[in-house]
Amino acid sequence: FEKLTKKCLFPQDYKGQKLAEQIFQGIILVSAVIGFIYGYITEQFGWTVYIVMAGFALSCLLTLPPWPMYRRNPLKWLPVQESGTEEKKAADRKPKRHSKS
Repeated sequence: FEKLTKKCLFPQDYKGQKLAEQIFQGIILVSAVIGFIYGYITEQFGWTVYIVMAGFALSCLLTLPPWPMYRRNPLKWLPVQESGTEEKKAADRKPKRHSKS
């Protein structure tokens, strides 16, 4: 399991996910506006759908693969602890007192 986490199960970091979401929404919005205007001018609803679908395909191509621009801020993982240290820490803790209601 340790080797899997080091290989990165999550190919994007949090800032990369935010960037991908912004790019995706921006392309969809721009293609919807352009598609609506072009479809309105030509009076063909089909062109609106085609342009929006092309924008969707472009946004998927730019945001779904794990491009390097989405992995600029890697997560800092905590070091692996031995199981014996967890048991010692649990034994050293004071029991919690619960207040009576």
